[in-house]
Amino acid sequence: MHKTDDKPLRFGRVAAMLPVHNMARATDFYIGVLRFQNVFQNGDPVGFMILEREGAEIHLTLQPGHKAADFNIAHMMVENVDALHDIIQQQGLRVIKRLQNKDYGLRAFVFEDPDGNRIDVGEPI
Repeated sequence: MHKTDDKPLRFGRVAAMLPVHNMARATDFYIGVLRFQNVFQNGDPVGFMILEREGAEIHLTLQPGHKAADFNIAHMMVENVDALHDIIQQQGLRVIKRLQNKDYGLRAFVFEDPDGNRIDVGEPI
């Protein structure tokens, strides 16, 4: 029998899995625009990819029939949320909730990536 109270329960890495219609278009955005690095990919053609930048990690999974949810599927904390907001606008991506200071202590906004995935972005005020 395995004793469960010998050591505390701890969680490690948790990463958002983002479904994408087209891996090349997704990597153009996440790697080309947001400057994430491809640290792992699988399949030929590529059907799965792990991207990292600083402390952030996202997983892309090719889902040709993907229909974007109408709710946020990931939350991303950044430094200089205003700069990311500018990039999103320059790319012509849809901003769902405008950039503003929230009463819960974040400067935040929500945008849709090129596949319609809604991502909530915040920075502590």
